[in-house]
Amino acid sequence: MHEVKDTRRALVRIGYDGRVHKTFRGPAAEERYRNEVRVLRHLEERGCTFVPKVLETYDDELRVVTTNCGSRVDHLSESRMQELYEELHQYGVRHDDAFMRNVTYRQSDGRFCIIDFELATLLDKNDQPPQDSPAPAA
Repeated sequence: MHEVKDTRRALVRIGYDGRVHKTFRGPAAEERYRNEVRVLRHLEERGCTFVPKVLETYDDELRVVTTNCGSRVDHLSESRMQELYEELHQYGVRHDDAFMRNVTYRQSDGRFCIIDFELATLLDKNDQPPQDSPAPAA
């Protein structure tokens, strides 16, 4: 496997088969892992084609295996980058880490893609985990 990222928060490797293996670690690792898997599955259910697809999950290892969305992008205009992230909104997702480091380019179809959804927010209230109800006013 080829190591792509090794930080306090995650280890990302690309296998010889091209699949991406991301292991979460550090602060709130389990929460970030579960959020990324939930958001990616939400996007796949809604037909979003410019994000990774979940192939395997390993809850006990906090590891997810996804499809590869191409290579990192070094240059992109600010306006084009914002368009990409705003395009996620039509699928009910706000990325919440909208930086160039999370944009890739998929050469097979000439498409810019977005990765790294551990901090993303689902905008559709039906897909949010249940919240504790506030106490009734006295």
